[in-house]
Amino acid sequence: MTELLVNDDHRRAVEALRGSYDAIPAGTPVRLAKKTSNLFRWRDPSDAPGLDVSGFDKVLSVDPETRTAQVQGMTTYEDLVAATLPHGLMPTVVPQLKTITLGGAVTGLGIESTSFRLGLPHEAVLEMEVLTGDGRVVVATKDNEHRDLFYGFPNSYGTLGYSLRLKIELIETKPYVKVRHLRFDDAAELSRAMAEITESGTFEGETVDFMDGTVFSAGEQYISLGFFTDTAPYASDYTGQQIYYRSIQQRAVDFLTVHDYLWRWDTDWFWCSGAFGVQHPIVRRVWPDKAKRSDVYRRLVAYDRRYQFVARVERWRGLRPREDVIQDIEVPVERLPEFLEFFHAKVGMSPIWLCPLRARETWPLYPLEPGRTYVNAGFWGTVRLPMGQIPEYHNRLIEREVAALDGHKSLYSTSFYSRDDFWRHYDGETYQRLKEGYDPDGRLLDLYDKCVRGR
Repeated sequence: MTELLVNDDHRRAVEALRGSYDAIPAGTPVRLAKKTSNLFRWRDPSDAPGLDVSGFDKVLSVDPETRTAQVQGMTTYEDLVAATLPHGLMPTVVPQLKTITLGGAVTGLGIESTSFRLGLPHEAVLEMEVLTGDGRVVVATKDNEHRDLFYGFPNSYGTLGYSLRLKIELIETKPYVKVRHLRFDDAAELSRAMAEITESGTFEGETVDFMDGTVFSAGEQYISLGFFTDTAPYASDYTGQQIYYRSIQQRAVDFLTVHDYLWRWDTDWFWCSGAFGVQHPIVRRVWPDKAKRSDVYRRLVAYDRRYQFVARVERWRGLRPREDVIQDIEVPVERLPEFLEFFHAKVGMSPIWLCPLRARETWPLYPLEPGRTYVNAGFWGTVRLPMGQIPEYHNRLIEREVAALDGHKSLYSTSFYSRDDFWRHYDGETYQRLKEGYDPDGRLLDLYDKCVRGR
């Protein structure tokens, strides 16, 4: 199919979507009818009609000469990478999980191991076509009449509108990635090394293309550096019996195809597949490879969340309840040792994923200082509640500590801010101005109501 025909299909999909949007009665909450989600703000199923965006899941074009792509908003990164890699190209930042959508990563933020040099996914967007809350379809760029929406869209979580099409920058790849795992026994030493590599972009004279980290304990932590390479003596496979995060402790140097490097975390949902027994050698052998995917595990979690199987068994055994601690936060790199010390003492969960980043510009709803090095810490699991503590005990502790360290937390999971604190952290003045301009009747949820109150 030619690009022209695909774009004709896109235009027809836009018109159909506008008709569906207009048909939703005034006062009815508007939500997307999605088959998958990477959010962990649990809410009860709703009978409200969902907006069908199933026609917006395609890569419209890839232009190797300009290194750009035109992509619909509901396109998954799995499909986007599959379309760009044959051209020797990839998105500037590829979030870790295959079913994250491009539109979701832009409106809800995303991060990965190129973020220390290329920022966040929305910083590669050249233009975006958005269905706004007032029913218009507008094209926003950095310098047109909708530049306020362009800069305010990241971290708005679909409360200003939905991205229908995005034009994004791509970067060149090579067939393989050489990975070096550097061990550190001290968080301060690790933080200094991350800051230095981010600043210079090199390690031992070699240009670094990727960087993230893994904390197994206070005395065992690693920085993993990735280097594009044309050849490799071998290519490790972590989609079968072997487990990627365990290799970090076992191998100082490793090689993966660029495809397998980009999806190295998805097979075991970082390390969370262990909760389903998938890391046990016998279970792993019989568990189908095609089901070793983050979206499969996510559906299992959602199923248990709905029916409370594990919680019922633990209550029957007389065990204290567990609290879901599923968060990504950012703190300035120099404050990372303080955060890790707090986390080890008060939460005690491991491993912890680390990812350094630098924002290239100012994005008001997630106000990171451009050019300043931050480190994302990601932790996903459950922790036994101390005797007599409220169910949100650990999450509230984390939220307060991150604020005290001049950090931010992602809003894909549970939050507990007061309304005033929330808008202080996420620029309520700018948000309200955007809401009045693009959703004056409040057809879409308010950001605070959606991300904190869980409506």
